[in-house]
Amino acid sequence: MSLDNRRYDIDWLRVIAIALLLIYHIAIGFQPWGVFIGFIQNNDSLESIWIPMSMLNVWRIPLLFFVSGMGVFFAIQRRDWKELLIERSKRILVPFLFGMTAIVPLHIYLWQGYYHQDSNYVFNPAHLWFLGNIFIYVLVLSPLFFYLKKNSEGSIHLFLKKVLGHPAGLLLVMVPFVLEAVIVQPPNFELYAMTMHGFWLGLVAFLVGFCCVYSGATFWNTVTNSRWVLLLLAIGLYAVRLVLFELKSPDYLMAIESNFWIFTVFGFGHKYLNKPSQALTYLSQAAYPIYIIHMVFLYLGSVLLFTIDLSATIKFWGLVLFTNIACYLTYEFVIRRVKILRPLFGLKV
Repeated sequence: MSLDNRRYDIDWLRVIAIALLLIYHIAIGFQPWGVFIGFIQNNDSLESIWIPMSMLNVWRIPLLFFVSGMGVFFAIQRRDWKELLIERSKRILVPFLFGMTAIVPLHIYLWQGYYHQDSNYVFNPAHLWFLGNIFIYVLVLSPLFFYLKKNSEGSIHLFLKKVLGHPAGLLLVMVPFVLEAVIVQPPNFELYAMTMHGFWLGLVAFLVGFCCVYSGATFWNTVTNSRWVLLLLAIGLYAVRLVLFELKSPDYLMAIESNFWIFTVFGFGHKYLNKPSQALTYLSQAAYPIYIIHMVFLYLGSVLLFTIDLSATIKFWGLVLFTNIACYLTYEFVIRRVKILRPLFGLKV
């Protein structure tokens, strides 16, 4: 296996996944149930946009865990376990604790003010919950990861290479995800934040993501060569969920659909995105800090726009523009340039 080649497609997929999460969160404010999960809700709904959002909601978070597991594979190639823990503490734990302390309370304060609630300081993971999960996964799975690194041509590697070298092997990869759904029985498959379902699904996806890269080129050849079939299967299962189950298909089916979407994304990403660019260099640095701060500007934009007499469609696109522009300007002119802030957002000094 070649361990030193930079995987630009994985970097791109991380950027794209975070961008999709921003759009997804903005869309929640235009659903009739948004306020019940802590979002500022517009009076007029745009329930039609939930059709494409519901396609995303079974794979957007698992994809991030897959990619995070893949990132650890590359990180340990030049680090021992102590160096990995130090690096991941700086990259994940520090922004997680800072975000809970200084960022999350700001958007909760905006929510409290909009709904005329008592203003209280709230120390809560909120949208940063998955950072805490990832840090736990690194701690728990590091012994296994370094064992696999030490035995990079051992029996486990050969087994994974054989399984993932055939499209049918992808079905075997889906088994732990189906088992998680069947055993945990989440009340809502798409609800990941601070739930047992989100924790165990994330753990499985993190481990499988690592193993996919560990298996070598065979996995990438499989998903790339099968990408169109995978896409058709993903679309087919989504159509079944939409038409036959009104978006609430059995959990095991949603687990399978989720994996088909993720493998499709990996296949197309590997085919078309595995090349360097100046945009990627910038965005791969910006995506993480922007995700940390985006809820503050999403809520601020909601406070400003939702009281204006405009159509819901105009408000939606206005909120998309406001949130993205405000996040970009804050990153570019504050976070990126103020040295003391950089490590608080996971950036190197």
